[in-house]
Amino acid sequence: MTLLQLLTLIVSVLFYTKEIFYFSNESLSQSKIELQKIHHDHQTSIYCDCKYSYKDDKNMIDKESCGYIPRIDSQTDILANRIEWEHIIPLENFGRQFVCWREGYLECVNSKEEYYKGRRCCDKINQKFRIMQADMHNLQPVIGELNRDRKNYRFNSEKASPNKYGECKFDVNFKLRRAYIKEDIRGLVARTYLYFHKRYEMKMSKKELKQYKEWNEQYPPSKWEIERNKRIAKIQGNTNGFIK
Repeated sequence: MTLLQLLTLIVSVLFYTKEIFYFSNESLSQSKIELQKIHHDHQTSIYCDCKYSYKDDKNMIDKESCGYIPRIDSQTDILANRIEWEHIIPLENFGRQFVCWREGYLECVNSKEEYYKGRRCCDKINQKFRIMQADMHNLQPVIGELNRDRKNYRFNSEKASPNKYGECKFDVNFKLRRAYIKEDIRGLVARTYLYFHKRYEMKMSKKELKQYKEWNEQYPPSKWEIERNKRIAKIQGNTNGFIK
């Protein structure tokens, strides 16, 4: 085999490996449909441990099962009655690492010839972003009100105290832009971040990386986290290797 043939073979293998590495579902809406099936026998929100059901679209949450009291009156805020699939790692937190998010792209122009950027642009032109956005390992069932209140806030290492949402051990500090969660899901959160860091080379600060490595060790996966990982792998084609 000549040197040129060897180099050609190496390039071909690397290209093929990269394609397999990133091959996955690009549809966020499809991921949500599949996750409903995956969670059919474990319909529990992660932040509050509230039972939920899709049978009644206007009242999905069994608030008495977890002591959840909406921060805003549920009669006027429909999100307090709905389950949403939250990105544990918010879109903005990994999206802004893409040029299309920060600056836009030539193809990202509307009918008025105005350029746009952010999620809309990346969703249009960047396959890797679409795959990351639809990755089921990063999507968890959350009460809509909490999903909205958390925004793109990072998780703090301090304990969450129940008061803002009844007995639900979840809190947000809007001024500091931080979210507080109960200890038994810290490992789940950590393994999600570590998975994105490894699989997609998502940038993380040294402080964040240290915190999530510690959480991963301190809070091992539950039986459900392990089972969910297996179910996702059957559909999406890959596991979160940090769930063992």
